[in-house]
Amino acid sequence: MKFAWLIWSILILGLWGLVYWRKPDFRKEMLQISWVTMFFGLTEPLFVPEYWAPPSLFDLANKTGFDIESLLFSFAIGGLGVVLYRLVYPMSISPMIDSDKLHGRHQLHRIILFLPAAIFTVLLVFTSLNPIYSGVIALFLGAVATLYCRPDLKAKIWIGGLLFTGLYFVYFGSLLLVFPSYVDAYWNLADLTGIKLAGIPMEELMFAFSFGMYWSGLYEHVYWYTLNPKEIANGQSVSI
Repeated sequence: MKFAWLIWSILILGLWGLVYWRKPDFRKEMLQISWVTMFFGLTEPLFVPEYWAPPSLFDLANKTGFDIESLLFSFAIGGLGVVLYRLVYPMSISPMIDSDKLHGRHQLHRIILFLPAAIFTVLLVFTSLNPIYSGVIALFLGAVATLYCRPDLKAKIWIGGLLFTGLYFVYFGSLLLVFPSYVDAYWNLADLTGIKLAGIPMEELMFAFSFGMYWSGLYEHVYWYTLNPKEIANGQSVSI
């Protein structure tokens, strides 16, 4: 189990690479969001060992709290999370027209973008919650706030959360098929709910859903894009 975290980080990075290769239209947004998301891997010392303590390359997590695997993993899920909805429901994006940007709800645009970081920091400093719960709450509330600012993205945000949870369930489940005792060995279960679904800690699925929600609408929200149903052969459109 020593290299499990490294191997599965590389596997999901490989999935990122497959999507990047097969979907040229997604490359710009995948790269832009992935590079930003990668730096969230630097928050790993907040979660080790409070949430988990996996073996890492060069034993970095144990020695410093940081690890290379978290950077690879964060890079990969950032790009996948932002395009997963459009992989399932084909749509193009186009810049939002200037008149729509003047709507009153967009006055909170920048505040809402930084809301998850603010909520996470407050919960981390002023509560005794395990950091994973602070992260889940921050991401979920950030997604809900995004729904206020961008109601046109509601399907992408809610369904994006479900889709990413499904992907993450398969991803994590594959790890447990090879290393069935991995969770019991390296998660701080005494500080968590102890609830598991097919061996996967409930907290992991909560993270997947909240992350999928927030990241699903992130590119369109940050860069002022709207979704457009793609035309199909008979001239009708595909929408959800």
